Amino acid sequence: MGKVIVGTTMSLDGFMNDRTGSLAYLYPDLTQLRETEMLQESMQSTGAVVMGRHAYDLADGDFTGYEYQVPIFVLTHHPPQQITKGQNDQLTVTFITDGVESAIEKARAAAGEKDVTVVGGASTAQQCINAGLFDEIQIGIVPILLGSGLRFFENAAFENIQLEKTDILESPSRIDLRYRVVR
Repeated sequence: MGKVIVGTTMSLDGFMNDRTGSLAYLYPDLTQLRETEMLQESMQSTGAVVMGRHAYDLADGDFTGYEYQVPIFVLTHHPPQQITKGQNDQLTVTFITDGVESAIEKARAAAGEKDVTVVGGASTAQQCINAGLFDEIQIGIVPILLGSGLRFFENAAFENIQLEKTDILESPSRIDLRYRVVR
């Protein structure tokens, strides 16, 4: 069975967006991001994705050309009425309304031997971390200081999770740190 990997990108001072909610400073060049070793490795090892509704909404319901061509499980209280664009034999979108545990369980089943990657959204990542539903955490650090915005660990309610560094990947626009949970 694969691992559950919680991943995010943040500024050096720990923000996932700026004070207006914009992600533009963290993702100035999506083409360059797609070419990073980190994303290429993640795309190869991921068998399913879990994301929050806000991350889903950033794509305006259109996943045509999305990096991860795997089943996607969107954690939400209110599924949208419109059909998600870009679905195909590999990429399907399922809305999960009964909690993060259910989303992870369904994603694990869909991923088989591959990893489940939790992308985008502080709330979804925090729910996974707080419930102990993750095996690794990957933090992309972009060399900017935003000063304010949404902090990744702002509402985290965990205590004493010991991590062990497994990898550091450097690219021109970011550094990606990988840690596994020591159990």
